[in-house]
Amino acid sequence: MKLPSPDKRADLLAERQQSKMARSAQTYVRGSTERFYAWLKQDGRVLPHGPEVWICGDCHYGNLGPVANAKGDVAIQIRDLDQTVIGNPAHDVIRLALSLASAARGFDLSGVVSARMVEQIVDGYQAALAEPAAADLDKPPMVKGLLKASQQRGWRQLAEERIEDQRPLIPLGKRFWPLAEDERQSLAALMGSEPLRELITGLHSRPSEAPVELIDAAYWVKGCSSLGLLRYAALVAIGEGKRRELGLVDVKEAVKAAAPRAKAADMPKDNGERVVAGARALAPHLGERMRSGRVLDRSVFVRELLPQDLKLEIAQLQPDEAVLVARFLAGVVGRAHGRQMDEADRAAWAKELDRNRSGGLEAPSWLWRSVVELMANHEAAYLDHCRLRAAVAA
Repeated sequence: MKLPSPDKRADLLAERQQSKMARSAQTYVRGSTERFYAWLKQDGRVLPHGPEVWICGDCHYGNLGPVANAKGDVAIQIRDLDQTVIGNPAHDVIRLALSLASAARGFDLSGVVSARMVEQIVDGYQAALAEPAAADLDKPPMVKGLLKASQQRGWRQLAEERIEDQRPLIPLGKRFWPLAEDERQSLAALMGSEPLRELITGLHSRPSEAPVELIDAAYWVKGCSSLGLLRYAALVAIGEGKRRELGLVDVKEAVKAAAPRAKAADMPKDNGERVVAGARALAPHLGERMRSGRVLDRSVFVRELLPQDLKLEIAQLQPDEAVLVARFLAGVVGRAHGRQMDEADRAAWAKELDRNRSGGLEAPSWLWRSVVELMANHEAAYLDHCRLRAAVAA
């Protein structure tokens, strides 16, 4: 296949993004973070406001999953922090509920199941919020299976999945496109910098003095909402001789978040530094493996991919399992928020979350109303999007 030159990427990526978002309503919800926040900003919107903490900002269920720390220990945490800001934790709760309700509709689960899922999102979130340092959360069978698969993976699986080849080259094709010379030089300089060398040699007890060399790199056609931003895969060699090993590094452009930030928030001005700071607060396993930098004078954040890092993909769920998964994922988010708060703030936030909630387990009206409105909003926008795609195809 003929591969695009760097100056031809933009139009191709925009077309690919539009086509990808037309695949399903779930995909559209996932790729339309800005629409979500535009809805939040509408006049008359009354939502609870929690303590100002780092939030994911795009708390879609697909942005959670197994993540390994520098020692190889694996936990389910938030794994995508592009939109992270210091803001209102209610936004993460609503975004998670929307994504799971959209998935339920995609799996043809009843509205009754969706209502139970939203109820369990609040209950699971509050339980984890109250004791963020408590023993691990109860895992549904699907999550246990995902963790087991994560822990059994090695470099071979990572290479075959990410670059489709175990040889020390990145094969150009549908997923990887050629670089311009200035991109390659800028990436080589980044990989050769001391902060990046320290990051990469800090994993798996590698020798701290080991050299890191860029072997190959390519533009990475990946994601949906991130299509069009700078995204690179960098294959590096760590160490020399018999101790030499390979690593795959993900380099991603950091841009201004769509999520609204708290007015008095003390956040890094550089977007790459903001993403790293948010990751360290919300997802310690991932945060300790990230650094910020610059490529072609654009802010980026960098992490070495580990075989244990997996995205939470939900192909199908049965009603009871869907409810358990919703509760568990909400607990992951509740724990990420809660460990940033003191006991008094956690108690006050839990009380605020209970506003407009009956004595039973029924979800608060503010959350249920938000999910219903957002589902209708996104479904209408998705159908309009598909209509335009059909017109283009015709």
